[in-house]
Amino acid sequence: MPAASKRESQLLRCSWANGDLSIRYHDEEWGVPVHDNRTLFEFLILEGAQAGLSWTTILNKREAYRKAFDGFHPERVARYDRKKMDQLLLDTGIVRNRLKISSAIANAQAFLRVQQEFGSFDRYIWQFVGHVPRQNSPRSLQQVPAQTAESDAMSKDLKKRGFNFVGSTICYAFMQAVGMVNDHVVHCFRYKALRGN
Repeated sequence: MPAASKRESQLLRCSWANGDLSIRYHDEEWGVPVHDNRTLFEFLILEGAQAGLSWTTILNKREAYRKAFDGFHPERVARYDRKKMDQLLLDTGIVRNRLKISSAIANAQAFLRVQQEFGSFDRYIWQFVGHVPRQNSPRSLQQVPAQTAESDAMSKDLKKRGFNFVGSTICYAFMQAVGMVNDHVVHCFRYKALRGN
């Protein structure tokens, strides 16, 4: 085993990170603050697609999603018509659920409305944590909540603005993914890195 791989395998991580894809996602993306609007849209769609499924399933389909949804450019997705939706329903690389696909299109339209109102989706969405990542200190996965007062507020406001598949649990998973909260367990090597210590 190469020295770098050996060092990587000895790193302490959150216990859910197992398998190459989830380890890479855990080490490089999960909990890292995201302010790029396109990336925020990507996670919003992927977290909604995950409802009722495992995140590993979605990670495995992520590249197919990027291809199917034009790189997650909300301006393009917002213009999808019935013909495009029918094409997506035939795409075996993504979750072929009519409600989730139509919701992605509706969410793109709502996303653009929010951008117009606030100047950027980033400015809008980060207000739910006061524009500063919440630093939690869970000692185990059991101490990580499924939802919080902030995710409740986010969910309520997103629904009011026409978004779908944005229940509080989905919103909290989104917050974790885009670094609005740091929920790495304290013994994970990413915990301190994301706290800036």
